Amino acid sequence: MADYVEEDVGNIVLFEHVNVQVPDQSLALLFYVVGMGFTRDPYFNIGLNNMWANVGEQQFHLPTRPAQAIHGHIGVVSPDLDALKKRLETVAPGLKETQFAWSANEDHVAVRCPWGNQLRCYAPGPTFGDMALGIPYVEFLVGPGKAAGIARFYRSVLGAPGVSQSDRNGTFARVSIGRNQALIFRETEEPLRPYDGHHIAIYVANFSGPYGFLKARGLVSEDVRNHQFRFKEIVDPDGDKSLFLIEHEVRSLHHPMFNRRFVNRDPEQSARQYRRGRDALIPYRN
Repeated sequence: MADYVEEDVGNIVLFEHVNVQVPDQSLALLFYVVGMGFTRDPYFNIGLNNMWANVGEQQFHLPTRPAQAIHGHIGVVSPDLDALKKRLETVAPGLKETQFAWSANEDHVAVRCPWGNQLRCYAPGPTFGDMALGIPYVEFLVGPGKAAGIARFYRSVLGAPGVSQSDRNGTFARVSIGRNQALIFRETEEPLRPYDGHHIAIYVANFSGPYGFLKARGLVSEDVRNHQFRFKEIVDPDGDKSLFLIEHEVRSLHHPMFNRRFVNRDPEQSARQYRRGRDALIPYRN
């Protein structure tokens, strides 16, 4: 094995956002901002048609349309799980007519959003590097026998370290992103819901290589504009067999929003217990 391989970073340098549609902005605000403690982006989509919710260096994009839900779950690092539990208790009455639910587990707090998206919230720790607030991974459920081909796709096409592994819960593909992020594709025997159009956004250092591979096979769903393109079909490079659908918004490092600094608030600030100079929350551990 080469020396210092752990210092290598693959071609996908950053996972930025998850986009899931919501039918009600008031309930989305109650859940994502009041309950989860995220921060509504103060600069974009200030209205009733969309909301961007900042989570450290990542975001949820929440346009107003029929609800979408990921079949799997979204990992979240939250700086204070006890404070999170109290906030979830506070918003529960206002969300009682929805799918909202939460439970405390041994190492995480499991939360279901009003429209069925599953979040697993963890305390900061070595597993997530210096992340104190953010989205370290998204785990998708895929059909049996798909993990190995999905790992090959990300290695060969996107240039990202992708491996097929097994644990007590079965076989999965893990695709490493940047320093401490990942996409996970876990095999399951349960029936998969039809893909409903939700998407994720990533930044890549080598833009032309993935674009050329996908364009040649007719897999680009939105051609290049503003330094980005989209595709949604993951195929096995060994034969081009279709493996999974999830739209990727693929951005180059020339995209004007690359490294955009997101505003994050301390959700524990209040008028009655105000702490001067503590309005902002830094998404890194000291």
